[in-house]
Amino acid sequence: MLKNIDPLLNADILHALCAMGHGDEVVICDANFPADSVARQTVLGRVLRLDGVSAPRAVQALLSVLPLDTFVDHPAERMEVVGDAQALPAVQREAQKEVDAAEGRAVPFAPVERFAFYARAKAAYCVIATGEPRGYGCFIFKKGVQLAPDAPQQN
Repeated sequence: MLKNIDPLLNADILHALCAMGHGDEVVICDANFPADSVARQTVLGRVLRLDGVSAPRAVQALLSVLPLDTFVDHPAERMEVVGDAQALPAVQREAQKEVDAAEGRAVPFAPVERFAFYARAKAAYCVIATGEPRGYGCFIFKKGVQLAPDAPQQN
């Protein structure tokens, strides 16, 4: 067992997150998302699983080790509700709290239309499928960099 690593993050997920580079994207999706077929088209080429875990809890675990990209306007994105682009279902509000807590500041999700989300997910580094039963528990995160304490800070 490793110290200070969220126990939800299994070896396959940690390996994928470590292998990702700055600007690569990871998808966390709900149980309704076509995770297996989409993941086959990603860089990793297979789905990673967190069965029995809610999407907000998966976001919390992921962001405990993954820095978000500070060079882009929207390093965190959510699947837009079909027919109501402004709607924020409970699962997305809960995940937003996890993002803000992990970053220590507000980092609002940008909406991505459903079919555009599928296309982006196929181009991602990897897809992490959760057991989230609620719809629209689907998110994209862009990996940033973790600077050494004495390195110049990012904007």
